[in-house]
Amino acid sequence: MNIRSLTRGDGVVIGAAVLLFIASFLGLTGAPDCTGPLAKYCEAQDYSSSNAWSSVSVLMSLFLAGVIGAAIIVISRALPQPRKIAGLDLGQFGVALTIFAAWTAFWDIIDTPSAGAGLIVGLIAALVLAGGAVAGPLVPALKAELIGAPTPPAAPYGAGPNPGYGYPGAQQQAAGQGYGYPGPGGQQQTGQMPGQPAADATAGGAAGATPAAGASADFAPFWFAVPVARPLYGEDGSPSPIAELAPGTWYLAVEQRGQALIAQTQDGRRGVLQDTTGIQRG
Repeated sequence: MNIRSLTRGDGVVIGAAVLLFIASFLGLTGAPDCTGPLAKYCEAQDYSSSNAWSSVSVLMSLFLAGVIGAAIIVISRALPQPRKIAGLDLGQFGVALTIFAAWTAFWDIIDTPSAGAGLIVGLIAALVLAGGAVAGPLVPALKAELIGAPTPPAAPYGAGPNPGYGYPGAQQQAAGQGYGYPGPGGQQQTGQMPGQPAADATAGGAAGATPAAGASADFAPFWFAVPVARPLYGEDGSPSPIAELAPGTWYLAVEQRGQALIAQTQDGRRGVLQDTTGIQRG
């Protein structure tokens, strides 16, 4: 589970769910006018305990339905692969629960002659919750990442758990460092001796492959980092991801196919990165 995949829309959903949960402890109805003939009746009633936890139907259909729906939405966003319930994506099921909670809150407050703070705050929270769940994937302002990705560190050659891989530092010209490591000015270092003829940038080296059909002829391999976790799909077109690219790590782009990139991970696996928006070049 990667919390960096959460968006601002998910933040709205989380905040509304917390408010909805707090509203469940507030009174559902307001106290009647306890002056005159109703004074003795009011003395025999305990209005302070009349909240959602005193009514299972209201609690489950409004308050907990919204909170559970919000939890399902957040979990579905953070999972690397989508899950399904009764043929629906887990996130869609959560959105449906939040809409149901808002629908119930609307009719509960209409059906109550003297609505208390619990129903009023619950209706507001449920409407915000449903709105955030529906608009989150659609509105650009809500699609932005909730937690900014850290700037990938630049380290000297040989540092870190995988020495020499994933660090596009400017001063990486050690002898024999090999193919694909950006040097000064962003140029790829091939590890050739002075006077040696330049080899084809796509033949041999760390990538170990020739350009595939549809690849750009003038493409030069480069290092990049993703702003949020993104799936890497197999080159055979399989719909299931073979890996997940994590923010804060540099990966090598070895080919370009249209808007997609063929990326190589630290362990040598290659796959298709379909979403290249916002990537940071090394």
